[in-house]
Amino acid sequence: MRRFLALSALIWLASSVCGHAQSSMQPDRAKIDTLMRRYAGDIPGASLLVVRDGKAIVRRGFGYADLEKHTKADPTTNYRLASISKQFTAACILLLHQDGKLRLEDPVRKWLPELPASDENITVRNLLTHTSGLIDYEDLIPPERTTQIDDNDVLRMIALQHRLYFQPGSAHRYSNGGFVLLGLIVQRISGMDLADYMKKRIFQPLGMQYTLMYEHDRGPNVINRAYGYSEIDGKWTKTDQDVTSATRGDGGIYSSVDDLAKWDAALYTDGLLNAESRRLAFTPAEPIADPDVDYGFGWRLSGDTVWHSGESIGFRNIIIRWPKQHLAVILLSNRNEFQPYPLALTIGQLFLDR
Repeated sequence: MRRFLALSALIWLASSVCGHAQSSMQPDRAKIDTLMRRYAGDIPGASLLVVRDGKAIVRRGFGYADLEKHTKADPTTNYRLASISKQFTAACILLLHQDGKLRLEDPVRKWLPELPASDENITVRNLLTHTSGLIDYEDLIPPERTTQIDDNDVLRMIALQHRLYFQPGSAHRYSNGGFVLLGLIVQRISGMDLADYMKKRIFQPLGMQYTLMYEHDRGPNVINRAYGYSEIDGKWTKTDQDVTSATRGDGGIYSSVDDLAKWDAALYTDGLLNAESRRLAFTPAEPIADPDVDYGFGWRLSGDTVWHSGESIGFRNIIIRWPKQHLAVILLSNRNEFQPYPLALTIGQLFLDR
């Protein structure tokens, strides 16, 4: 997500809705219905999960995953995660680091020698923390292009640039291209396709049975798939794919709230990522991303929360975790509005210990 609401506005919204909530009170179904009413009815919907100590407190679906087929959204519905995918790409890099196959300070050109000399000081760590200075690949796509670009297209476009926005490590600028390159690095080191590596090293071990990295018209179909919609001239129109929907390391995963609960649980143990990898993932990078929000490896860090949003054409998603309280709110939606972060933060406040 390139832009997000100021933290003060989010806190105000949360306190205005649920500031009177008491820690001993479990919100009733009617309260959740009220908060989620914007997704209810014969419209593109959402799936919501609130999980605490590994147990689902709220597990609901609202609206429709597919308007044309009248398929309702539920907790098993799989949505395009968009930038929530970045934490999984970062985890792949950390797994390779754990295996001794790369160093975070490796120059990116060690693994992607196609990149120009101007990129020689960019490290793997810079890509993980959005401090590389790479030119945004979205701005390099010819305006007349209608076919989808893939990861190799992104590499070729970036490799033709002999300039950066800033010297690596000197500033923060959100970079989808940096995570596409990370995905390519995973492939070159592992000798496996990125989708296969994620399946073998993350999804299968965690029992995320229906989570996958998807490319339009390639690979396996998405089971229980939600299709993306945008409201155009007062009518919901399917806008599920666009030119950038086939890139993978920056946003190509489909998953459900049920499967993401397994991912959340894994982040409390050494079963997948060891303690050092998890420390790295949740440590603020320098320079900071924003006065109120830091960035780790694929995660935003704000106060006592770690979170990330995901936006692509027709999808708006959020995962917010309160690690000290073993609480998480996951909200996935298949529509181009609303911003789910303030709503998920509000829902989480209902369950926090005071």
